[in-house]
Amino acid sequence: MKITYPIRINKYLATLNYSTRKGADELIKKGLVFINDKKALLGDQVQKNDKVLVKKDINQKELVYYAYNKKIGISTNKDSKSKSILDVTKFPTKVFPIGRLDKDSHGLIILTNDGRVTDKLLSPRFKHEKEYVVKVEPNFSDKFMELMSNGVHFDGYLSKKCKVTRKNKNTFFITLTEGKKRQIRRMAEALHHKVLDLKRIRIMNILLGNTKEGEYRVIDGAELKIFLESLNIINRK
Repeated sequence: MKITYPIRINKYLATLNYSTRKGADELIKKGLVFINDKKALLGDQVQKNDKVLVKKDINQKELVYYAYNKKIGISTNKDSKSKSILDVTKFPTKVFPIGRLDKDSHGLIILTNDGRVTDKLLSPRFKHEKEYVVKVEPNFSDKFMELMSNGVHFDGYLSKKCKVTRKNKNTFFITLTEGKKRQIRRMAEALHHKVLDLKRIRIMNILLGNTKEGEYRVIDGAELKIFLESLNIINRK
């Protein structure tokens, strides 16, 4: 990771994925950040050979990560027309969903209170895998699979190459590293097929598994370690 010096202390900690910039400012205000053994102040600059130390905040909120199985008809985020995940499911602590899964689709969505995850997971420059199982009509041919995997033109956009494998005559698995709005549905429609069911079953190494609809499980242990390391985020647990 390339850092250009001098760099503001909050940006430095954010670049190292220790915290968000706002979170770094809070740590500085609490006197927990030191530059060359001196307490850092808001706006301080870090030079290349400076020693930066962050002491543990005993009052720091516990970071949590959940794998949730969203039902069809439930929105990822609040809107005026339908209930959201946070409307229908109660979590032990305040969390927010990372990314979206349209109301007509179901399956895996990650919820957390760790703001560092958002850009690292969603930005297309990182190319993280998301896997779906998709049922369409009419039944599709091998040519359909070839066209889907090599990129499809829709609404003036050409989708990136992706992995597509057949499950049966009308259902396939697809793994994307991008996330245009309703992308799989638009890709299928461009090839004259209608999506009947779309379920996300994996985000990076996080699997939906046997989690029931409308329920969630905690992401922790080795699974969490791999997930955060893949995002280049420091695990504070």
